[in-house]
Amino acid sequence: MKKSIASIVAEANQSGEGTLKRTLGPVNLILIGVGLTLGAGLFSITGLAAANHSGPAVTLSFVIAALGCGFAALCYAEFASMIPVAGSAYTYSYATMGELFAWIIGWDLVLEYSVGCATVAISWSQYLTRFLSSLGIFLPPQLTLSPFETAKLADGSTVNGIVNIPAALVVVLMTAILIRGTKGSAIVNGIIVFLKVGVVLVFIALGWQYIDPANYHPYIPENTGTFGQFGWSGVLRGAGLVFFVFIGFDAVAASAQETKNPGRDLPIGIIGSLVVCTVLFGLFGHVMTGLANYKEFANSGAPVAIAIEKTPYAWLSQAIILAILIGYTSVILIDLMAQSRMFYSISKDGLLPKMFSDVHSKFKTPWKSNIILCIFIGLFAAFVPMNVVGEMTSIGTLLAFLMVCVGILILRKTNPEAKRPFRVPFVPLIPILGTLTCIAMMVFLPWETWLRLGVWLVIGLVIYFWYGKKHSKLNVESEKKGEF
Repeated sequence: MKKSIASIVAEANQSGEGTLKRTLGPVNLILIGVGLTLGAGLFSITGLAAANHSGPAVTLSFVIAALGCGFAALCYAEFASMIPVAGSAYTYSYATMGELFAWIIGWDLVLEYSVGCATVAISWSQYLTRFLSSLGIFLPPQLTLSPFETAKLADGSTVNGIVNIPAALVVVLMTAILIRGTKGSAIVNGIIVFLKVGVVLVFIALGWQYIDPANYHPYIPENTGTFGQFGWSGVLRGAGLVFFVFIGFDAVAASAQETKNPGRDLPIGIIGSLVVCTVLFGLFGHVMTGLANYKEFANSGAPVAIAIEKTPYAWLSQAIILAILIGYTSVILIDLMAQSRMFYSISKDGLLPKMFSDVHSKFKTPWKSNIILCIFIGLFAAFVPMNVVGEMTSIGTLLAFLMVCVGILILRKTNPEAKRPFRVPFVPLIPILGTLTCIAMMVFLPWETWLRLGVWLVIGLVIYFWYGKKHSKLNVESEKKGEF
């Protein structure tokens, strides 16, 4: 069963109790996209991708990822202008492929946002640990690492982590801010984004003159004999790993129901945030791998600090780390917001219990959903290593983008006359290229990541057939019509 576009838009335009407040304009949307995208990918995952897969060619990984994102972004923009409803790819799939596919992509997005948020929280914890140690404050590694990670102490001994407390605490703090209201959250995010972009520009400007060309040789390190470890297969695997950082424009689409003029503002926010971030990513990755040898970034969640130490501005390291810590909070904030809006949409359709769409009487936010997510994501951040959650987020993002690209092809056939404030150019070429790019990057991710995705989707299908299908509003209405 599919939901008609007209019924989806009619639901979005309802007002009164239980509805979201439209407060966001095009600048807010671009800042939301940039705020989420300029985060873990730039300040942590870039180093891991360079050290383990791409080498200095991590810049090429970003270009490949951005190319695939560009195709998907255009498809998102058309959908968002046509169906300006919270839920992004979930809602689009409902209108094009039916309820079961919508549930699958919605459940996939739950994974995407949750583990993406956990990834950033873990990196936030590592930067915090480094910053405090420079002030002579040393947090016990057992309380800043997951049980699956180890740390070497000053005396040469090795200890195992127990729980990452700082990572869990920052999730709790951002949840409290988010519950207070979307507009206030957008203001906080805007301030943080300007700070974060400033940090990136300062790093590029100061670091460029101290690049050591020797660090770029070989630009694409020779493959080790293992698929995905350097060589061109490593560049593509690196692209798959960093792909999730472009989740920012999905968050813009998820904010559709709180946008003042979605038909105009959503395409601006989606495409604008992608363009800004792609340029910054390319320059940043080039400078970082030019300042330090890519091998130095292995097993480090704070590669920027390593790169800065190669310049005479090492004194600036702590100031930049502090700015990164503040910047990370905006990523966590927007991740949590997008995830709760996803639950809101799924719950409004009856596929999840009503509490996920309950809106606070004063703040007009889905506060119960925020609290549940806080607990779930906080546990991820506290007990799972960053490399694992990073790869899980990437495959979830790729699957979502893949479905959106396919959805445009379907909708152009089934609803050719529908009103489209924004149209994807060169259809079917652009959606097909987006589909193929997403599939290629998914193929180059480790098999363990596919296994985790498979397990997650099986759990989702069990929930759907046990609860969602029975309580689906669309299904209930269809049964009622069949009775008369």
